[in-house]
Amino acid sequence: MSVTEIKAAITELSPEDLSNLIKWLEDYHARAWDTEIEADLESGRLDTVLAEVDKEYEAGLAEPL
Repeated sequence: MSVTEIKAAITELSPEDLSNLIKWLEDYHARAWDTEIEADLESGRLDTVLAEVDKEYEAGLAEPL
């Protein structure tokens, strides 16, 4: 199924089904994002950025959330 077909099918959904789809997509996107971040952390891809954040925090330029 193509994205165009999916878009067309979405326009046919009832308001309740659309709401359910939106919730599912939000959850799916959050899980995908978490998986991507975990992979980036494990691969060391974020090490440089995290080291910079640590330096800024230690220098008093940032505060914990």
